[in-house]
Amino acid sequence: MAKSATFSFEAAELATYLGAKNASALEKVFGYTTVGQFLWHFPRRYVEVGELTPISELPFDDHVTVVAQVVNVSQRQMHSRRGFIFEVTVSDELSSDGQELKMTFFNGYQARTDLQVGVIAMFSGKVGWYQDHLQLNQPDYAILDEVAQAEPRPIPIYPASAKMPNKRIRDLMAVLEEEFTAENLPEFLPEKVLKAHSFQRRHMALADRHFPKETKHAYIARQRFAFEEAFMLQLALAERGRQLGTQHAVARPKVVGKLADNFDAQLPFTLTEEQVAVGDQISSDLTQSHPMHRLLQGEVGSGKTVVALRAILQVIDAGGQAALLAPTEVLASQHYASIKKMLGPLAEPGLFGEGEGTVVALLTGSAKTAHRRETRLGIASGKTGLIIGTHALLGDQVQFADLGLVVVDEQHRFGVEQRDALRAKAGDALPHTLVMTATPIPRTVAMTVFGDLETSTIKRLPAGRAPIQTHIVPMQLTGFRSRLFSRMTEEVSKGHQVYVVCPRISDSTAEQGVLLATYEDSAGQTMSVEAMKELLDGMPEFVAVRIEALHSQMDAAEKQSIMDSFARGDIDVLVSTTVIEVGVDVHNATLMVIMDAERFGISQLHQLRGRVGRGGLPGTCLMTTWLDADHPSVGRLKTIESTTDGFELAEADLAERKEGNILGVQQSGSKSSLRELSIIKDRALIEQARADVVNLTEEANWGKTYPQLLSVAGNWVDDSTKEYLNKN
Repeated sequence: MAKSATFSFEAAELATYLGAKNASALEKVFGYTTVGQFLWHFPRRYVEVGELTPISELPFDDHVTVVAQVVNVSQRQMHSRRGFIFEVTVSDELSSDGQELKMTFFNGYQARTDLQVGVIAMFSGKVGWYQDHLQLNQPDYAILDEVAQAEPRPIPIYPASAKMPNKRIRDLMAVLEEEFTAENLPEFLPEKVLKAHSFQRRHMALADRHFPKETKHAYIARQRFAFEEAFMLQLALAERGRQLGTQHAVARPKVVGKLADNFDAQLPFTLTEEQVAVGDQISSDLTQSHPMHRLLQGEVGSGKTVVALRAILQVIDAGGQAALLAPTEVLASQHYASIKKMLGPLAEPGLFGEGEGTVVALLTGSAKTAHRRETRLGIASGKTGLIIGTHALLGDQVQFADLGLVVVDEQHRFGVEQRDALRAKAGDALPHTLVMTATPIPRTVAMTVFGDLETSTIKRLPAGRAPIQTHIVPMQLTGFRSRLFSRMTEEVSKGHQVYVVCPRISDSTAEQGVLLATYEDSAGQTMSVEAMKELLDGMPEFVAVRIEALHSQMDAAEKQSIMDSFARGDIDVLVSTTVIEVGVDVHNATLMVIMDAERFGISQLHQLRGRVGRGGLPGTCLMTTWLDADHPSVGRLKTIESTTDGFELAEADLAERKEGNILGVQQSGSKSSLRELSIIKDRALIEQARADVVNLTEEANWGKTYPQLLSVAGNWVDDSTKEYLNKN
């Protein structure tokens, strides 16, 4: 096809090469509209003759590949729903014993067209059992022509659907194959980078990814594209960091003899070496005339709040205001109470020796109108130095006199628009930003997602934090069930308090009745907050125990009232959902019971466990499960039981969740640009890409040296990802 000099093959509409009908089908099924989007629809695996299994040796429940000839086909309507089942009987082509196997396709329109009697094809799927015989249910298949049978090559298996099956995808991709040229698919990675890692050029790698002569060629090509994504992402993050360096912020240097110094002087404990070191990093950042953009991560109870408060006081001393944004009213109120307590007399305006106090205010959505009006007035006038709040801080009616620092607690719970709205309140000069998280972040995630942030980590817990013992409680054993409840009453009798966390809030009346009536044999049932409270209320040993329930469906005032009562010690046992996962700080709580713990993730379990042992008293976490000890989900609980190292658990959590959301897709609301890069498999690639980008950007005028790379870098991420990077 003739092209002009400005023609871009990857930007071309699919209809240009594949026709309107095929282009429309690809858009409906996958959302693709351009050639470039379709080219990155890579196979998820490949099948080849070397993997073939004779039908007579098929292992049940395994994934297999067979080459067979269709000997019979039939079709029948489904009774329970609309549609039909297309059944294919095949005979083994790999051996001469004539073994047969059935294949089943639900609404198999394409299979009905392709798989006629006499056709030889390669089938791939999981071996199942139906009506006393083995079968493959909804297998992938590829029809083998004479050339393919004579010279077998790996057959790509793509992400597909009933309306866009594998064979059609392969056929459409084959139409584009002749266009895989250096002219149509120009290389943009620097030549020296390609040579350093022995990567192919783009057009050759694409050919090997879709049409490999050997499977190993496809995976070598996959490495190249995974590296390309890592490299371009790191370049985008580096550019974001460069832009931050050119933006203006008001420098907030330390002022001797004022709030910050007075606070340090009155601290009843000694800061750890890590707290001091991280504090010095942040303090230095605040003296710069470009905005600080730092991520502070540390275990629950590692002392992040003290570090953040010292930074806040430095900004206030320098004439600015600080805002601490928390995701929930409970957490905002906890921060308010703990910070007021830490500051003591410094939380009120006035003279104290050489220093001054400052007003600390709380602003939440549930605050009464008069309180909100008074608080907003203090913020606008500059009288209030520290404002702690929830989304209420983002409202148009909240205006700051001189916002110098934004502290965001648990960043992953906020959308980019919300954080950006608060920063916009600082006027022309951007505020410094400190992001805190108690969820340890694996190194590769930090490099991939927060590559443009300076990262500080506090690993060591302060003195006085008691160790937490963690145990799995097998509920199918009567003795363990009895011991669970007696441990709860033992802690209460010592004057301590107990959390009981359940996976859900309530059951239907019928379900709850069955659960409570047959609790001794309720394996497989999921405990709810309401059912657990009713169960404890009905047990004789809990008659004198003060028990309350807490969950997200309560209104804010009721939740706060219950949390305040628990904090005062007026409640012995708090039965709750994960609403207490973050920020709830009750030093007298020593026992955490997590019902049906296999229903929670590793990070969530670690966060919940961190709610106890916070006041110098030893903490215990009991994770209950009805599952057998060899169940895969119990392996997750054993991981939690074996270590309290949050960073080790973060790695385990990442491996369990697979890719997860490495670009904050839940915040941008659409798909990420990443297709090949895996933060689990590609850790070495990510680190190498980061090093290569650092070397590249240290070159003067690198954009002029690599104009193709500069051009692609500006358009590489999609709009939603670009917005995410720009607003973080």
